[in-house]
Amino acid sequence: MLTHINKKGQPAMVDVGAKKVTLRTATAQSIVVMPEEVMKQFTGGDIQSKKGSVFQTAIIAGIMAAKKTGELIPLCHPLGLDNCAIDISINKKQEVVINCTASLTAKTGVEMEALVGASIAALTVYDMCKAMSHDIVIKETKLMEKTGGKRDFKRTK
Repeated sequence: MLTHINKKGQPAMVDVGAKKVTLRTATAQSIVVMPEEVMKQFTGGDIQSKKGSVFQTAIIAGIMAAKKTGELIPLCHPLGLDNCAIDISINKKQEVVINCTASLTAKTGVEMEALVGASIAALTVYDMCKAMSHDIVIKETKLMEKTGGKRDFKRTK
């Protein structure tokens, strides 16, 4: 059943009025595949571009985006996040791994905020590095874990 469709088959925001207030957390992940010429610029835990520190800029952009999720996704509730953190690392396959974790105490979850934060951080990495190569691929964005709602979720791989 689609939760954002009312009895008349029209789009609707989910009514969370009767839900319990609980601590809600969510972590989402985006993976960016970088060509070798860009990865050669990786030093000191970051990539330096003509625009500046790539990862630091992506972290700020991702947090800003997560806070604006209700403005970007039409049927999302506007939420005041208690916390949002983004971690960026390089995995064994030489891919940029972006994890965004968002949390708040509320009647609705923060999955979309975490997904938007990770996605915009990935897009910012692309934007900051595109002068070095257009062969950058944002491979995937996915929910990794959520807690505090009707049912918890944890991705096993």
